[in-house]
Amino acid sequence: MSRIVSFLPSATEMAYALGLANDVVGITHECDYPAAVKGKPVVVRNVLPIETMSQSEIDVAVAQRMRDGLSLYQIDEALLRELSPDLILTQDLCQVCAPSGNEVSQVLNALPKKPQILWLTPQSVDEIFENIRDLGTATGKTKEAESLIDYCQRRLASLREVTAKATKQPRVFCMEWLDPVYASGHWVPELVKFAGGIDELGSERAESVRISWDKIVEWAPEVLIIMPCGFNLQQTMKQIWSVFGPYSTSPSKPSAFFELPAVKSSRVYAVDANSYFARPGPRVVEGAELLARIIHPELFSESNPFDSSFQTVDVDLLRGALSDGNDFYIENGAMVFTQSYLQRRGYCCDNGCRHCPY
Repeated sequence: MSRIVSFLPSATEMAYALGLANDVVGITHECDYPAAVKGKPVVVRNVLPIETMSQSEIDVAVAQRMRDGLSLYQIDEALLRELSPDLILTQDLCQVCAPSGNEVSQVLNALPKKPQILWLTPQSVDEIFENIRDLGTATGKTKEAESLIDYCQRRLASLREVTAKATKQPRVFCMEWLDPVYASGHWVPELVKFAGGIDELGSERAESVRISWDKIVEWAPEVLIIMPCGFNLQQTMKQIWSVFGPYSTSPSKPSAFFELPAVKSSRVYAVDANSYFARPGPRVVEGAELLARIIHPELFSESNPFDSSFQTVDVDLLRGALSDGNDFYIENGAMVFTQSYLQRRGYCCDNGCRHCPY
């Protein structure tokens, strides 16, 4: 049995999918899938308190640390030495996503025993599958890796057969960050194609990039999918309200948002980006399937298995249009929000709302 330390949530998911649960001895603070991973020693933590920061604050703080040559992550070197790994899973794709490059090399130099390093830096769906194959080779799980890859490829092929029946490929915009706005990159535009849409603002097999509202307006997306990197569904809904809501705290709240065709036709969706889009692992296949059901609901007659992984954004509610009785009622002179309102808002505000469903 090998001793694996994962510096990546996606790598942890790959390891578990290949049956290496008992081999994984160390993880990051972001590793939360599968549920069985909880309780493993945490070797990597974020240095920024992003849970309490707005998107614009995170963007500024990250940019400043990058300029100062500082890492966004803290590696517990003492724990790493104690765990004495044979294999470390890491990446050199994105300094924001996990420890990478020089910081990993510096930590390794401090270890008395030099482990094998497997660098996972995929830019596309095929390269994600290659990473699975590489992990299988490194751990003696080649058969399991090939079986998993074949299963994923068959699911994507089946999805393509379904979406090929669509009469139209709508213009899609996947918003990977809200304030400032970033278009998607790497494998996400490819997932949109699998799902029967077109996102020409996305950068396939390249980094996600900051984009102007002028370009978004020019593209005029018919479907808007909001997927901030590293955020789950509730966190995404909270950020949507923070940036676009009636009481927005964003200094750059864009009026252009409400003029987009997707917004006017109420085809704006928040998704669990953390699970299905930000992590280059086996679940990107589910991400493509989720996108297909959002973009082409008319092609699917059966119940949606992703109901808890996305939410339609209530645009009227976002504008501040509240209905007495449906969204709130007055009790002893105070406004009390209904459960219906709180569910459509999409997140818990931690204010102890009486009818909070979360």
